[in-house]
Amino acid sequence: MTTDRSFASPAERAEAYRRRVLHESDQALASLDDPRAAQAAVLAEVLATNGETAFGREHGLAGVRDAAGYRRAIPIRGHEEFRPWLERVHAGEQRVLTSEEPSAFFASSGTTGGEKSIPVTSGFLRRCFLPFYFAGFAQLVRHHPTLLSRDDAVLNLWQDPHSPTGRTSGGRPHIGPSQLDFAKAGEELAVGLGNRAPWSRLPDELAGAGPWERAYLRLRLAAEHDVRGVIAINPAIAAALPHQLGLWWPRLVQEIRDGTVGGRALRSPAPERAAELERAATRHGTLRPADVWPRLELLLTWNTYVSRLYLPALRDDYGAGLSIRPAPIGSSEGPLAVPVPGRATGGALMVSGCLYEFIPADEPIEPWSDTLEPHELSEGQEYHVVVSHVGGLYRCAVRDIVKVLGFAGATPLVEYSCRAGLVSAAGERVRESHVLRAVTAASGTTGLAVRNVMYRALPDGAPGHEAAVAFPAPPSEPETRAFRAALDEGLCHEAPGYASARRSGALAEPVVHAVAVEAFWAEWRRRVEEGERPTRVKDRVFRDDPAAWARVLAGSGASELPGTGTGTGGREASVV
Repeated sequence: MTTDRSFASPAERAEAYRRRVLHESDQALASLDDPRAAQAAVLAEVLATNGETAFGREHGLAGVRDAAGYRRAIPIRGHEEFRPWLERVHAGEQRVLTSEEPSAFFASSGTTGGEKSIPVTSGFLRRCFLPFYFAGFAQLVRHHPTLLSRDDAVLNLWQDPHSPTGRTSGGRPHIGPSQLDFAKAGEELAVGLGNRAPWSRLPDELAGAGPWERAYLRLRLAAEHDVRGVIAINPAIAAALPHQLGLWWPRLVQEIRDGTVGGRALRSPAPERAAELERAATRHGTLRPADVWPRLELLLTWNTYVSRLYLPALRDDYGAGLSIRPAPIGSSEGPLAVPVPGRATGGALMVSGCLYEFIPADEPIEPWSDTLEPHELSEGQEYHVVVSHVGGLYRCAVRDIVKVLGFAGATPLVEYSCRAGLVSAAGERVRESHVLRAVTAASGTTGLAVRNVMYRALPDGAPGHEAAVAFPAPPSEPETRAFRAALDEGLCHEAPGYASARRSGALAEPVVHAVAVEAFWAEWRRRVEEGERPTRVKDRVFRDDPAAWARVLAGSGASELPGTGTGTGGREASVV
């Protein structure tokens, strides 16, 4: 399908974008009835394209004929175990992992082994990433067509292709997927909604600003426009936006009044707009997205995992007319699933773009673990994900766990459930998803709203767990005792090993720290102020970083809730 050419007008480009999105969506949906055929075609392309690479020769890929042979030839690896081949690529050796030379490498903060480095080739973009990328926006195109009509109708907080980028040791771009400049890659249509808006490319004199200041500058420019939709993808960005506006509104109003951007006279003064925003801030005590953009109709974001706790409450800040629609699900390693009509969460596996294997979430990931193909999964179960694709990843365990919601045709519908990893102080093997479901159940039982949570094994004392739970309103002592009991009960229900450890007395009742929502926001802000791009600062339930725990607890004035649980070092009991 022809994708790129010069367009006579924004309207012509919008129509071409609409057609491309719906075409790729239709293609993806057409593959769902026969995922085995789609997966066989992906494997055949991987072998034909990269079989004669150094990696292919070392693993005998030329002799592989089917999925079973592929699994016998290559062990499952984490990304960090591809490092020897990646170092050869960075040193300039050709045809190591891919027959095509990578033009860039996708980066991401890995949970193990440090920074990731995922090869990006033209074949990977054409055959894997771009079909997924376009198909992922089909629900926006179908349900919010007016967002295509103006370049400034969408505030895209996910993509920032003009932000400063890193380089590999070999000198090639080392970027997050959100930093890919599709125009330079020859894919003009893929530039994306909101990326031609006046705030998408900052003035030259401001272009070197760090992530925190860039976030302010883009909001400052967007505040003078009639934004109708927000693309966040990472929901932590959507949750941070009301806090950012509340923090920045005096500066923002003053700059709009003066016609300055970052202290420079770059715009015409707009005193009427400044006065309008100032009145709204005075009326509400803060400035909300709904005050700045009263006709907001869409928030596109991941709407599972921790975000289930806080996204419903964001409607108060974004406006009653807001639709929250699911974003496509993927990682730096590759695409995973695209939203489908009629589903409010999750999406269908992109079986036409990647080869997927799965390991039950209760089992460890081993080099030669038995794996399941997509059509062999069971509804309601959780699985580790193993990905292969033409871009040079072969049986890579991405450290994500998904839950199967059902099927579209014969293809699983999945949602992101949690990161791989366990809390296990006495052999109980608790996953993040266990904690989130237990927290949700405890919230329902006690009537106490919860907006965020961190969780870990106690760093000292008797074997046990502790949770920092963000409540929007300070709970009373009886309420917090009830919440802790309900959380304990929920964990017993969700994690059999936890229930066994509690019954035997090997595990103490969990410690719960009540913290303010602002404590999590402050931690997000700190990381962005220190130089992390907002797209990388994501929710994490399991956090072992003692400094992060100290900041979250101290930032709220929080401490252990009184009760029978084992504390964390003699803090005075209090309730936030």
